[in-house]
Amino acid sequence: MTDRFDAERTILALGALAHENRLALFRLLVQAGAEGMAAGAIAEALALPNSSLSFHLAHLTRADLIRQTRQSRSLIYTANYPAMNALLGYLTENCCGGAACAPDTTCETAEGQICAPSLSPGACAPAVAEAPTKAACCDFAA
Repeated sequence: MTDRFDAERTILALGALAHENRLALFRLLVQAGAEGMAAGAIAEALALPNSSLSFHLAHLTRADLIRQTRQSRSLIYTANYPAMNALLGYLTENCCGGAACAPDTTCETAEGQICAPSLSPGACAPAVAEAPTKAACCDFAA
């Protein structure tokens, strides 16, 4: 499959993710990185029986959200990052009428750096009703 998304492929991908175990599985593989994970390690991490895991892996594979490779006797599963990025790109295409979308909140660190919300720990906190304080918003102590 190409990494280009259209409405039909988007529906297939979102349908595959619209199950608690498949969403957890996909997120686990995204976090695992390019090395991926063996099926046994996935089953252990998600506490899923092998038969259920096989069903969910097949569903995500059909949606082209994950890839499978063989390493010796093990099947290794990885997130299909180009497809994931293409899905997000399709969902946000023409966002904000083509203008740059503003983040929910921004804040300034003690060093004068501006940061915006992110999924990574230690970045910015979610938007709050009042302007966040520097200490509450960003943690750049790394």
